[in-house]
Formats: sequence, structure tokens, C-alpha cells
Amino acid sequence: MDDASMVGLMGRVTGTIGPGLVGEVIVRVRGGAEHFLAYPVTGTDRIERGTVVTVVEYLPPRTVYVQSAYDS
Repeated sequence: MDDASMVGLMGRVTGTIGPGLVGEVIVRVRGGAEHFLAYPVTGTDRIERGTVVTVVEYLPPRTVYVQSAYDS
């Protein structure tokens, strides 16, 4: 999967993302759902479990930078 095809995909946080934390998200890709290590795009953001996020950057093979998909 190349960088461009991951960017813009939506996922759900399965492990809290935030400063000093390596979070986790599940994203639907390649006909299934896969888990990725996740960091916030803005280093000070905290994104709680269950939040829908958008992938902003992908670092192969299993790391993504995300932001909340909806304003809260």
C-alpha cells in the first residue's frame, strides 16, 4: 500500500492517542481492517478511544499520524 492510498482514510481509535503515548487505530484497508500505531498530527492533541479519525500521514509499514475526523 503506498502513502497516497492511506492518506484520507478514516479509522477508529482503539488505544488512546496523545503526548507521550503511542496510540492505536483500526483502519479498513486491503479488503479488511488492520491496526496501526498512531500519533496525533498536533503533538499536544489527545484523542480518546472510540473517536473517528482521518489518516493525515502514513509511515510504512504500520504507523499513521491522525486527526479527529469531526469537530467536537
